[in-house]
Amino acid sequence: MTEPHGPERPTPGPPAAGPVEEGDVLELDQSASSAAYDPVPARRAGTAGAGRFWSARRIPAAVLALLVLGGTGLLLYDVAAVRAGHPAMRWRRSLADQLAERPLQSAWLLGAAAAVVAIGLWLLVLAATPGLRALLPMRRDRPGVRAALDRSAAALVLRDRAAEVSGVQSVRVRMGRGRAVVRAVSHFRELDDVRADLDTVLGTGIRELGLARPPSLSVHVRRPAKKG
Repeated sequence: MTEPHGPERPTPGPPAAGPVEEGDVLELDQSASSAAYDPVPARRAGTAGAGRFWSARRIPAAVLALLVLGGTGLLLYDVAAVRAGHPAMRWRRSLADQLAERPLQSAWLLGAAAAVVAIGLWLLVLAATPGLRALLPMRRDRPGVRAALDRSAAALVLRDRAAEVSGVQSVRVRMGRGRAVVRAVSHFRELDDVRADLDTVLGTGIRELGLARPPSLSVHVRRPAKKG
């Protein structure tokens, strides 16, 4: 037997907006956040060793190898010619005379030494750094398999996700190795609501990228500029 229902109680509506007290902040034109979306841990089981990809740097290596090969070959030929009783090449005699006559404080010598030091430091940096900053390593779910995602492709995926959020008129995504910065323009809806939806959608999108070190997320939402 069904008991009679009493009069329905009215659903309470949102509280009325009271007067703005001193110290309160009203954000009418933009909203920003640094979303905490619980990224996938970088060093869980099966993802250890998913480091950055090293660049082969074939062009600098080939240029250096050709220079060293040409210089040593020419010097070896000249030394062998001198040992055989022939005069040394003109360039080596001229270089020896210049080094003997010029003082160590000469601008020519200091400039040449600085150039050699700069080239050496550049080669050391190339040898000690991995390079390929545009590639974001992905999680290694299977041993022996390594994959990476291009930063521009990751930014394009997040931009498409953000463009699907209601109220977003345009969006720009800058994908770094440690942070994804999203700047959106919303032409309707409350900015805080749009920003909250973007936090949720983009947080899910970053997790689904499968990166070994998921970047943090920074979302900025503003109104379109007023036309004069």
